[in-house]
Amino acid sequence: MTHRFIPLDFERLGPEESRERVRELRDRLRRRRSVRDFSSDPVPLDLIDCAIEAAASAPSGANRQPWRFVVVQDPDSKRRIREGAEAEEKAFYERRATPEWLADLAPLGTDWRKPFLERAPVLVVVFAIDWETRPGPEGAEVRRKNYYVQESVGIAAGMLLAALHSAGLATLAHTPSPMGFLGRILDRPRNERPFLLIPVGYPAPDATVPDIRKKSLDDVRELR
Repeated sequence: MTHRFIPLDFERLGPEESRERVRELRDRLRRRRSVRDFSSDPVPLDLIDCAIEAAASAPSGANRQPWRFVVVQDPDSKRRIREGAEAEEKAFYERRATPEWLADLAPLGTDWRKPFLERAPVLVVVFAIDWETRPGPEGAEVRRKNYYVQESVGIAAGMLLAALHSAGLATLAHTPSPMGFLGRILDRPRNERPFLLIPVGYPAPDATVPDIRKKSLDDVRELR
């Protein structure tokens, strides 16, 4: 079945307005930092919902939209997630990480302890959906594969981080590995795979971040 096609809703801007908008967005996003020192102040849920709606507008393979965003506020669930994450991170720092990897992490001052997973008022857990079931002939369920899942969910996750930052919220892209404990704690079905764990909130008044620099435009862009 072919979709009905509709006129494209697109606003073409003049050169100066284009430059103004993209520079404003660039400057806003360049202020975003990975935060590990959170205030416990609550966050309005409508801000989280609006950011998720923005993320869910991301492009995806065959428009399958293979993502789920689980918003966690319950203190007991956050505690269990912290315990699961710290168990995996402790094994990583003590046994799984290579000396080179640990040396690269050392200047950032991170370790296996993750108190921010309880301190942040909200955790958004992004799940990737590898396949879905649909009713088939005679009531049988048919499994349908999703396409370009990693790429699609990665784009959506990036848009989510940008949207949360635009809302004036602090975030951290956290990836304890492996992350299977998230599916168990949040009672997710087998076809949903944990992709990213994002603490969300306001920075603590005394929050600090490493004094790091991003690569320059010449380092990341090549003209041909």
